Amino acid sequence: MEFIFDYASFLAKTVTIVIAIIVVLVMIASMRGRGRRSAGGQLHVTKLNDFYKGLRDRLEGSLLDKARLKALRKAQAKDLKKDKKSTETRQRVYVLDFDGDIKASATENMRNEITALLTLATPKDEVVLRLESGGGMVHSYGLASSQLARIRQAGIPLTICIDKVAASGGYMMACIGNRIISAPFAVLGSIGVVAQLPNVNRLLKKHDIDFEVLTAGEYKRTLTVFGENTEKGREKFQEDLDITHELFKNFVASYRPQLQIDEVATGEVWLGLAAKDKQLVDELKTSDEYLSEKAKTSDVFHLHYAERRSLQQRVGLAATASVDRLVTGWWAKLTQQRFW
Repeated sequence: MEFIFDYASFLAKTVTIVIAIIVVLVMIASMRGRGRRSAGGQLHVTKLNDFYKGLRDRLEGSLLDKARLKALRKAQAKDLKKDKKSTETRQRVYVLDFDGDIKASATENMRNEITALLTLATPKDEVVLRLESGGGMVHSYGLASSQLARIRQAGIPLTICIDKVAASGGYMMACIGNRIISAPFAVLGSIGVVAQLPNVNRLLKKHDIDFEVLTAGEYKRTLTVFGENTEKGREKFQEDLDITHELFKNFVASYRPQLQIDEVATGEVWLGLAAKDKQLVDELKTSDEYLSEKAKTSDVFHLHYAERRSLQQRVGLAATASVDRLVTGWWAKLTQQRFW
């Protein structure tokens, strides 16, 4: 028994040392990586028609006998020749993905994808965004929404597909679409604004700790974590939230005038089935179903822009991102960040 305890103690010390070495190496790689420019990015384009065809061919090859499979392939070859002749007249569908975090970090790649497709897309084409986001910082999702608005301004039809969630800032992005398609049990809505922070001023006073906040400008700091908050500061903070909420409502209403905006802008969320009744979405369908249908009559291309980075940069960014997620989530709750 004593041997087991000794071994466990030795193992714990070894793991601790290994983790410490990894942390040091990650920090060194991160610091070196930050001092260099990224190696640039690259746009990856995948034709989803080929993907769907590959799935079908695999299934047909497994289920059909040789004679039937041969006849089928011959018929498909004839159809392919016909399709090639009509390729120039076929609609192009450009598929983008947005997986939103609290800072809408995916905006950087999405803006490059949109810039690329706008050089070639025409009003007869279509852009489909597969959107997943529970919302986040006001200014971050405001920028993401502005990027999508570029597609609308170019006169290119924009379809938003939501399989899981598009709430708050996520719904702000979704409403820009000419059409919103949702899975039956996706979460939608949350047209509201929230900000929260603790205040430890009384605890500091209890331990005779002074904390001073110096500002130039009456409302430079309305509520604080450590200072003494005033009723005037609270009223101003609430006023700012109300103004932001009103802007949010007006933005949504401008793109979806069919909404009873005061009825749905309460901060509530609805599942897809109920959201359709509220006219928050136009159709109930998964993105897989929609895109596979489009692939029958259109050329469907998935666009993904990715930054090229060195190994040191990738290691450093991975470590930074992990710490950033922890710190951002914690600090945002302690400060005056406003969230859709």
